[in-house]
Amino acid sequence: MRLTGTGHASMRIDTGAGSILCDPWVNPAYFASWFPFPDNSQLDWETLGQVDYLYVSHLHRDHFDAEHLKRFISKKATVLLPEYPTSQLEDELRDLGFSSFLRTRSNEVVELDGGLKVMIQALTSPTDGPIGDSSLWVEYDGVRLLNQNDARPSDLEVFAELGHVHAHLLQFSGAIWYPMVYELPTAAKTAFGKQKRDRQMDRTIRYIDDLKASWVFPIAGPPCFLDDELWQFNDIHGDEGNIFPDQQVFQDHYTELGYDNSVILLPGTVSEVGVDTCETTQPVPDVREFFARKEEHLREYQARSRPVIEAAKASWRHPEIDVLVEMKRRIEPLLDESIYLAKGVGGPVRFDLVGYDGESVESIVVDFPGKQVRPYGDEKVRYRFRTERALVEHLLHIEEIDWVNSLFLSCRFSAARIGQYNEFVYSFFKCLSEERLQYAEGWYDEHERAVEAEDITLGDWVVQRRCPHLKADLTRFGIVEDNQLTCQLHGWRFDLASGRCLTSVGHKIRAHRAGEPAPSTEPAPATAPAPATADAEPAG
Repeated sequence: MRLTGTGHASMRIDTGAGSILCDPWVNPAYFASWFPFPDNSQLDWETLGQVDYLYVSHLHRDHFDAEHLKRFISKKATVLLPEYPTSQLEDELRDLGFSSFLRTRSNEVVELDGGLKVMIQALTSPTDGPIGDSSLWVEYDGVRLLNQNDARPSDLEVFAELGHVHAHLLQFSGAIWYPMVYELPTAAKTAFGKQKRDRQMDRTIRYIDDLKASWVFPIAGPPCFLDDELWQFNDIHGDEGNIFPDQQVFQDHYTELGYDNSVILLPGTVSEVGVDTCETTQPVPDVREFFARKEEHLREYQARSRPVIEAAKASWRHPEIDVLVEMKRRIEPLLDESIYLAKGVGGPVRFDLVGYDGESVESIVVDFPGKQVRPYGDEKVRYRFRTERALVEHLLHIEEIDWVNSLFLSCRFSAARIGQYNEFVYSFFKCLSEERLQYAEGWYDEHERAVEAEDITLGDWVVQRRCPHLKADLTRFGIVEDNQLTCQLHGWRFDLASGRCLTSVGHKIRAHRAGEPAPSTEPAPATAPAPATADAEPAG
C-alpha cells in the first residue's frame, strides 16, 4: 500500500485494486486565516486528482475544499460517504459535480472491486465537527491502514478487531480558537495554552497505545497563519502555550517517550507500507532541517499568499445588509424552536461588531431565554464576542448555517465569558438551519435522558463507565486524582463527591465511594448549575 502525502490531513492511498484520495485541502479556509503547511499548492494535482475513490471525512473547510474539489478531482471518482444524520456533505459534493456515491454504514466493512476493503466510522454528536466527523479504515492484500484524521472515537476497539493495523494516521495538533482569542492576562493565556498543548499530545499518545499500529503518521495539522493580523499564532515564537506544534515537535516528543515508529508525511512524501516494512522517500533532503527553517518558509509562503488574503478581505463587506434585521430574520425562528440548546445556553450572548472605521461598535444580543435578537441593553451576558462587522455581514450574505466552521475557527475575533465553557453556545451557532437544529435538539434530548447502567471502579470511586460528555470509555480515558475525575479524551473534569462537571455546564456524573451504597440518581438536566472556573475549553 502506497501513501503519498498531499498536505495537512490529505493523502492519496494507492493499492493494486484502486486509489483513494482523502481530504484534499489547498485553498485558505475560515476567512483566509488557515493555510496548509507546508505549502502543497505546487503538487501535481492534475495527476493526484485522477483517482478511483474520494473520501471527505467531514465538512470542516480544512478537509472540504470546494474550489479544489471542483477544479482538480475527477468526477468519475466514487465518493465513500460516511453515514451522517444530515445530507449536507452529499448535497455539497453533488453540487460540485460528483455523482457516484457509496453510502457506507458506520462500522461495517465494505469489500470493493479487486479485494479492496474499507470501513468508515461516523461520529454524529452535534459537537463532532459540523455535526459529523469520521475515520477511514482500509485493507488490501493483508496491509491495513487507519486514517483517523481529526476524529475522536471513544475507543479504537472496532478497528483493532479487524486485525493488526500497519499505518495509523491521526491528529496531534490544535484545531481550535482557545485560548488565543480569549481576553485573558498573558500569563493565564500561556498557562491554559500549555495545558491544552499537553493534553492534546497525551490524547494522541493514548490513541497510539490503544491501537498499537506498526507505523504512526502524525497528520491533520497544524495550519499556518499568513495574515499579519494572525501571524502570532504560528508556533515559531518559543511560546510554550502555543497549541499548534508541528510534526517535528510531535515526533521529538514521541521519541522522548521511547517510541521509534513515527513517519512525517510532508506534501510529496511517499511511504510504501507492507506487513513488516515501511520504506519512505521524502521530498526534502533533511526533514529536521526543513522544520528548523520554518519561519523562513512561512515568510516566503506569506509573500506568495498576500494577494489572495487581500482579495478575500475585499469581498467581505456588504454595507447594504442591516445586520440586526438580518440576524433577527435568520436566528429568531430557530430560537423559537429551540428547547434544549436555548436552555443549555441559559442567558444572552453578545456580539460587538466593529465598524469599517475600526472604532465604532454596534452591540447585538442573541437572547436565548427571551428568544429574540435585539440591541444590547447593558445587561450581564454569559458570552461576548468581538469581531469585525464585515465578517458577520458576509456570513449573512452567503446565508452561512455554521458560524463555527467559518467565523470562530478563523480566530478573527476576541471572546470573554463568565463562568465555564458552554458547549451549547457553539452547538447552536453551528446549527443555523432547520435540519441541523432539529437534529441537535433530538440528539441532546436523547443523550441526556439515557441512563448509563454500567459502573466501573477507578481508585476509591465507583463511577459510570461512559463519560457524560460524549460517552468516552472511562476505563481507557478516566484518571482520578484528589477526588476529581478527568476524562482525557476531551479534558473534561468532574467532582466525584457531588457529581458536578467542573469544565462545562451540565453533564453530571454518577459516582460514589467504593464500599458505600450507591445513592439513587436521575440524569441531570443540561442547565444544572456548576461553579465558575477558568478551566480549559474542551473542544478542538
